Amino acid sequence: MIKAARVLAVAVIGATLLILSGCATDSTPVASSPPAGTGWIALIDGTNLNAFDATGNANIRLENGVAKAELGAGYLVTKLPYKNFELRAELWVDDVANSGIMIRCTDLKKIGAEACYEMNVFDTRADPTYGTGAIVGVSKVGPLPKSSGKWNTLVIVAEGPHLVFTLNGVKTADAQDSRIAGPGPLALQFGGGVVKFRNVWIRPLN
Repeated sequence: MIKAARVLAVAVIGATLLILSGCATDSTPVASSPPAGTGWIALIDGTNLNAFDATGNANIRLENGVAKAELGAGYLVTKLPYKNFELRAELWVDDVANSGIMIRCTDLKKIGAEACYEMNVFDTRADPTYGTGAIVGVSKVGPLPKSSGKWNTLVIVAEGPHLVFTLNGVKTADAQDSRIAGPGPLALQFGGGVVKFRNVWIRPLN
């Protein structure tokens, strides 16, 4: 009987330590490493959101290394402008989320496809030709890729008028457009639903 009690006590202590360990892990930011190559600058590496100013009313915060929001709508806008660059980011959205990345924004009071180039991630957009994988108003997409319920890898390359958008290793947009010559801030969109960004890195080109 005493032996059984000791075994039970050890099991309870072990389970308690496991739970406490899990709680500590959940509250500790997870830092990421830059992609291969040189010249990468961290925008979100899991430790802070210092590269951005927040706009709108979305409840954006850093949670275990991930920039997350599920209420309201808004943007994380870079404090610095960028013109020619390669950007790599990981993005998770739910079924109804409206997200994406705006580049070369010219008017921070009117962030969207008119004042920026909008690299869209929006599976349920009313006009699917400019849904997930498209550059809104510039380059249509078809068939529409699905992004919800998983981590997606976004790669954006902007060199002068040449704009390329790659989603999960598939080039979804490759366009020439000189409407916005840049430079301008970038804006990560939290436009509704659950949106999470992590591992966001940029490197200027020429």
